[in-house]
Amino acid sequence: MQSLFHGSYVALPSPFHEGRLDLEAFEELIEFHAAHETDGIVVAGTTGESTTMNEFERRSLIHAAVDFSHGRLPVIAGVGTNCTQSTVELARFADAAGVDGLMVVTPYYNRPSRRGLLTHFGCVADSTDSPILLYNVPSRTGSDLDPEIVCELAARHESIVAIKEASGEVDRVPRICGASDLAVLCGEDRLMRPMALFGAVGAVNVTGNLAPDEVSELLRIGRQGGDESRADELETQLSALIRALFIEVNPVPLKTALAHLGRCREEVRSPLAPLEDDHREQLIALLEEHPLLRGEVRTQV
Repeated sequence: MQSLFHGSYVALPSPFHEGRLDLEAFEELIEFHAAHETDGIVVAGTTGESTTMNEFERRSLIHAAVDFSHGRLPVIAGVGTNCTQSTVELARFADAAGVDGLMVVTPYYNRPSRRGLLTHFGCVADSTDSPILLYNVPSRTGSDLDPEIVCELAARHESIVAIKEASGEVDRVPRICGASDLAVLCGEDRLMRPMALFGAVGAVNVTGNLAPDEVSELLRIGRQGGDESRADELETQLSALIRALFIEVNPVPLKTALAHLGRCREEVRSPLAPLEDDHREQLIALLEEHPLLRGEVRTQV
């Protein structure tokens, strides 16, 4: 199965209002990306605070994403949990809901062995017809999908077609690409350009929530043989936004920024907490001054 995933896949936040999912705001976020150069969206992932949602909410969000997209944007649904059976059940639901792909994070907290990882991802791959995007983020999960395991999974399961690599190790890209047909997507915004130069075909990113056209362009031209001068310019323009969006743990700064731009409330779920006051001041000052955001309507919600 060939990977359809390339370019800028923007990780959407899950808007909340007084503790409940705000699907009206969620639809507006999707409309924003449908009107810009975003190549696809990822829902119910890390940025979407999926681990604080109950099963009904997570399924509702996935169903709404497919419904609101109307086929205009590919939808990747985050279905990974730290329980194989729960992941399989959610994968089957998302498949039936009509998503274009599944993002399956490495099981967190359990710290499974190599054998456990092969079994976990194998069970998910065998349970669905949807293409699968592995998600490796050891800083959050405590477990690492090293390139050897990744390539073995790809060899065993045709439906495993891509990986979101967020280990921070750029040299993993050629190691994976050289030993498999997997598409590698960058999972750390600050490394989008370097990973593209090493062979990544896109990114699952946060910054595209604010600058979708520029992130998409960077990922198109940032690879070997692209327009190096323009890529340098875009990388410079985006770097300040990237630093600001990760001034505290994602998605707290993102939601603060989107609230300032009038796109959703900044409400996050505990144990996440609102942005610290000094960081808020820094972020808002950047939003007001950044050239990529001039002309944005700012109606705080």
